[in-house]
Amino acid sequence: MPRSAKPKSTPRVTKAKANSAIRGGKGRSATRDGAGKQKTSLSPDSTSDDNHSPYPTRPRPPHRWTFLTNHAHVLVLLKAQPELILREVATRVGITERAVQRIIQDLESAGFIQRQKVGRQNQYQVMTEQPLRHPIEAHRKIGDLLKLING
Repeated sequence: MPRSAKPKSTPRVTKAKANSAIRGGKGRSATRDGAGKQKTSLSPDSTSDDNHSPYPTRPRPPHRWTFLTNHAHVLVLLKAQPELILREVATRVGITERAVQRIIQDLESAGFIQRQKVGRQNQYQVMTEQPLRHPIEAHRKIGDLLKLING
């Protein structure tokens, strides 16, 4: 091979170009906003269940809220079943076990529950005569709330 002849180089294909080609040009596109920051957006013709996308997305559940706090949910469960282990409380409320531990600490330090060791497990007693904390409902007791919920 003569020294002056250079081998032909193949065009360089980036990962973004390859992914775009796989999706048929649809999907995410990166642009820069006025401040020079990169932002990524979905193109109008892309869908979350695009079979060609290498990164499938799950549909997000709708935002849900409840009238009672997780503290109230924990109190309701412990009043009904004082021997429940924290893992089971967490599962039923829908929060982590660590979050339940923090709630138990809050409730115990505020005097709403008492913890009693029975063997290797804890049992909890809800102090139903304690008033509710917010000024709007302070004229009611924890027991009133629990009766309302449990019937």
